[in-house]
Amino acid sequence: MSFFNRFKKEHNSTKHYLALDIGTEMVKSLVFKLDKEDKKGIVVGVGRQKQKRGNMQSGAISDINGVIEACNQAISEAKQMAGIEEVSHAVMGVAGELVKGTTTTVHYERANPAERIDLPELKDIIARVQWKALERIKEQMEWELGRSIDVKLINAAVVDVRIDGYRVTNPLNFQGKSLSISVFNAYAPLMHLGAVDMIAEELNLNLMQVSAEPYAVSASVGYEDILDFSGIFIDIGGGTTDIAVVRNGGLEGTKMFALGGRAFTKRLSQALRVPFDEAEVLKMKYSYGKLPQNVSEQFSKVLLQDSKVWLGGVELSLMEFAEKDLLPSNIYLCGGGSALPEIGNVLMDEKWTKQLPFTKVPSVNFLQPKDVINVIDQTNELTNPQDVTPMALANLIVEMSTKEKTISQILHRAMRDVQK
Repeated sequence: MSFFNRFKKEHNSTKHYLALDIGTEMVKSLVFKLDKEDKKGIVVGVGRQKQKRGNMQSGAISDINGVIEACNQAISEAKQMAGIEEVSHAVMGVAGELVKGTTTTVHYERANPAERIDLPELKDIIARVQWKALERIKEQMEWELGRSIDVKLINAAVVDVRIDGYRVTNPLNFQGKSLSISVFNAYAPLMHLGAVDMIAEELNLNLMQVSAEPYAVSASVGYEDILDFSGIFIDIGGGTTDIAVVRNGGLEGTKMFALGGRAFTKRLSQALRVPFDEAEVLKMKYSYGKLPQNVSEQFSKVLLQDSKVWLGGVELSLMEFAEKDLLPSNIYLCGGGSALPEIGNVLMDEKWTKQLPFTKVPSVNFLQPKDVINVIDQTNELTNPQDVTPMALANLIVEMSTKEKTISQILHRAMRDVQK
């Protein structure tokens, strides 16, 4: 049975799904159902559970049992709100510095331009793209780490298809001499994915998809003209910052670096000489304007330097994308760390943008739950940018249930061949 047929069968027999965002600071779980007519995901239950300090390290799982415990509590809370006893079909997100995403393009000169492109030819070209991408990512990770590492493909999406320079959505039955296909692929270390699989097994979850979180976020927001849209998505979590760059409607690549909200909490803890947990509470109050002005001014001075260090990480991450083309001028922020005022302030400072080739001075926008157009919150519990990521994960299941294009089916088969 093909993947899409199997999904359709499971989709028709499943009433509720689970989106599980395992973050460094928090586990967030959403129970949602699919509205087949409107092609939307309806969130009917929300659960959140704070992680113990040793559960995660830089976005990666470091204590499996601790994470399982936190997930259990978050899922139980979401199920209770949804009024259900069981939910087994799930999508989970992964992050961390070793989760890599890149777009690979293969240009193919056809021997007989007058012949129409058929299924076997398209399969062969996409398979070439996938194997080329796998070789490239292995070389990159070996260069970064100084050793080889086993990786697995977790996400793939066709970014661009052109025949003789003209863009098409599906090349089947077209004629032409030159065919180029660009595919975005996200990879994660087998060690990380093994931990995710073990957690899912202990939680009795059937994993329908494991996704790189920046991929999920960039794919979840609706644009008026998708083919012309370009933007930079920055998801600031507790332990990592995840960046995705979209150009002309296609995801060009993702970058992650190990600096997030915990670093700012640690700085406050040291400066104020208070325990870490107390510093976290104070940081959240500061982020949402709930402290006296004189105290807020003191916090701002303490956090400014760390914000500049964080901005340096963003600059380094964007430099590789800048080598290929001008950078998009729209920046979209989400994640719990985006609430910190210094984050927005340093991004809006024009000085740093002069170091990179932006099309124009960037504008900074904060993603909100309403921006995830295919997922509707029926609970009224999802209210700020930190809720975007779990909603984006839910959106992947919605997309999977409504898009069964031939080219996506071929791509999924190619993914399975690369994973063997």
